[in-house]
Amino acid sequence: MTVEHVEVLVEELSAEAALRLLLPKILKGISFEIHPHQGKADLLKDLPGRLRGYAQWLPHTWRILVLVDRDDDDCARLKADLEHIAAAAGHKTRTRQASDFTVVNRISIEELEAWFFGDWDAVRRAYPRVSKTIPGQARYRDPDAIVGTWEALERVLQRAGYFAGGLGKIQAARDVGAHMDPARNRSHSFRVFCSALEAFSGS
Repeated sequence: MTVEHVEVLVEELSAEAALRLLLPKILKGISFEIHPHQGKADLLKDLPGRLRGYAQWLPHTWRILVLVDRDDDDCARLKADLEHIAAAAGHKTRTRQASDFTVVNRISIEELEAWFFGDWDAVRRAYPRVSKTIPGQARYRDPDAIVGTWEALERVLQRAGYFAGGLGKIQAARDVGAHMDPARNRSHSFRVFCSALEAFSGS
């Protein structure tokens, strides 16, 4: 079945800023709308009611994508919680139903900024003074294994002379997102995220 539109639920404005630039590169003509929340707790609190609402009127050509950061949560437990919330609201998920699903739950590990480390060329195009050797350093080699990715990105950018007063997450998301190429990202969680969206577009 052809998917015509995707409703995207995210934690915060920085995720919205990055995805507004990334999604057109992946969805290839499918329309979308992004609904940011005031953090992870707000999204999880709002999710059951919002999904119940969608279940009442969602067109059969629409899908829902829920994106949350793992942070310090157990990834398997968090995914199970998201799957349970969707099922309780009357939705089939891509994880549990191979076809005829309406909801896709995805987790960025550890935070959205891990995806920026996964495409360091995009970071360097946005901020040319940062070191090109970052991806080869042991602590940054696996983007999804970096502990405190937001803080790590802030340190790297500040050492290069950017964001002396503190990292602006929304601005960084816009700056880096504008240059990201989904095909070259090294983050496993990003590739899993893309695979779900590519299934929508049939690519």
